[in-house]
Amino acid sequence: MKILILGAGGVGGYFGARLIQAGADVTYLLRDARHTKIQAEGLAIETPKESFTVNPKSVTREQLKPEYDLIILAPKAFDFDDALESLSGASSKGVLLPFLNGMSHIQRLDEKFGRDRVMGGVAHIAATIASNGAVKQLTELHALTVGHRSAAHEPLAREFFALCEKASFDKSYSENIEQSLWDKWVFLATLAGMTTLCRGHVGKIAAAPWGKEVMTAFYAESCAIAQAHGFPTKTTAQQKALDMLTKVGSSFAASMLRDLVQGNQTEHEHILGAMIERGVEKNVPCILLKTAHTHMVAEQTK
Repeated sequence: MKILILGAGGVGGYFGARLIQAGADVTYLLRDARHTKIQAEGLAIETPKESFTVNPKSVTREQLKPEYDLIILAPKAFDFDDALESLSGASSKGVLLPFLNGMSHIQRLDEKFGRDRVMGGVAHIAATIASNGAVKQLTELHALTVGHRSAAHEPLAREFFALCEKASFDKSYSENIEQSLWDKWVFLATLAGMTTLCRGHVGKIAAAPWGKEVMTAFYAESCAIAQAHGFPTKTTAQQKALDMLTKVGSSFAASMLRDLVQGNQTEHEHILGAMIERGVEKNVPCILLKTAHTHMVAEQTK
């Protein structure tokens, strides 16, 4: 299987490097400067337990050819249009596997390429690009969930998962990947909404007098929207999520908080705004989501 990964950031860089370690045929699609640096120095990965460097194949958009079986997309949601444009030289062949937040990108890809060519995937990792260009894993969380959305690409999806089983990260195969995507979205909307609204990590929020109550209510809003669209979150998944979202002493926070504090562009429209749109569509009350979204709009208005 020939795999193309768009970008070598926190998701693509980390999981691609682990796949290369496991013997997968991976090529990165990179911007010129990143391509030159990685070809000269390799792709460095820093984790809480170890550091290592791989020397991957990479190409720029001008060098792309339609020769890949699987194309992995992991840009920030606000870079999605540019990502699709940069793939024009390779996208006439192969199955696309996006690891983006929310669900809007799935609809867009289905419209452009057809459902038979769009797998589903969920990435769980806290990672960033360090000042030296290395991909830095911030916690020990590193998990991929993948699954087929069409019988046409199920064999390829299972072949890719077999590659993942050889790699040094947690992995699972979902027989209902769209439910898995919704489960992550309701969790992330809550985490991002609350940590940015309170400008603090989960532990600080949970320690506040009404922190756990508000966090739980925020999560319930998001779950109600998912249920209204036919994707109810199972009780076991809800309990696992709430255990993480209400843990006193936890330093867990959304990357959106880091982006907000650093003055970077954020994904609030794609994570919070899009969830609110789904709620309004089904007449589901979502005042906490609207409050968090309003805060982000106000913060980012110059």
